[in-house]
Amino acid sequence: MNAGPTPDQIADAMPFARALGIVLDAAAPDAVTGHLDWAPDRCTAGGLMHGGALMALADTLGAACAFLNLPEGATTTTLESKTNFFRGVRSGRVRGVSAPLHVGRTSIVVQTDLFDADDRRIAQVTQTQAVLRP
Repeated sequence: MNAGPTPDQIADAMPFARALGIVLDAAAPDAVTGHLDWAPDRCTAGGLMHGGALMALADTLGAACAFLNLPEGATTTTLESKTNFFRGVRSGRVRGVSAPLHVGRTSIVVQTDLFDADDRRIAQVTQTQAVLRP
């Protein structure tokens, strides 16, 4: 039985995510988890982690989740992404969990929840990914 790609193999396919410091911890069709550590170069004013860095973490996890739910030979691209921010991050590690809400013939919808080091939800992202067949 083919176990599918490892988290490192999936991350290697996304050089931008690697450059940002995003790490995939686990990857399966039902859930993808990963993290991004707070760092001064990932911040905006006041030492808050930049929203774009958080959105990149969520987008990376969501894309990986969609990829793992594709039919053989298909690829995917993000059609829509909606982010709600609930609190800022001034230190520690941001942990994310992405899970499919809908896996259809032409689209996959995933939800990614981001949590701070105290396990408080800091953001929730819903993405729609196209299923691109050859």
